[in-house]
Amino acid sequence: MAKCEVCGNDYYLSFEVVTAGVTHVFDSFECAIHKLAPVCNNCGCKILGHGIEANGTFYCCAHCAHKEGAAEIVDHA
Repeated sequence: MAKCEVCGNDYYLSFEVVTAGVTHVFDSFECAIHKLAPVCNNCGCKILGHGIEANGTFYCCAHCAHKEGAAEIVDHA
């Protein structure tokens, strides 16, 4: 068993995620998202989908990017 680095649960079905050469251990996708998902620079929500990057900053959608001055960003259908 391995201990989740977010909630501390020692769970036999824990899993590892390797990102940027660092290994993380979680007991659920919820904990992995809490720790690893980027945060929208405008509204503060966790970005679970593709999101948008403008000028090195992450946003959850074009609306939030526009509010921060990234006028060239568009949502794709």
